[in-house]
Amino acid sequence: MVEVGLHEAKTALSDLLRRVAEGEEVVITRSGEPVARLVPVQRRTPRVLGRDAGLLEVPADFDEPLPNTCSEPSI
Repeated sequence: MVEVGLHEAKTALSDLLRRVAEGEEVVITRSGEPVARLVPVQRRTPRVLGRDAGLLEVPADFDEPLPNTCSEPSI
């Protein structure tokens, strides 16, 4: 991790972004206090449709009404 001042970050942004793209983290400071952190973007793996095909079996009566198991309340 490297720390750079705000002025340096403004003048060397392209170089800092190259370093971040290579995996390095950059902390930008203002008057010696950290104000921002540049980190590499987490690349997502593409989704695979049908990845879980065949892992779940839906019963034939899935959409049938549920049995009435409620009893009348006693007063």
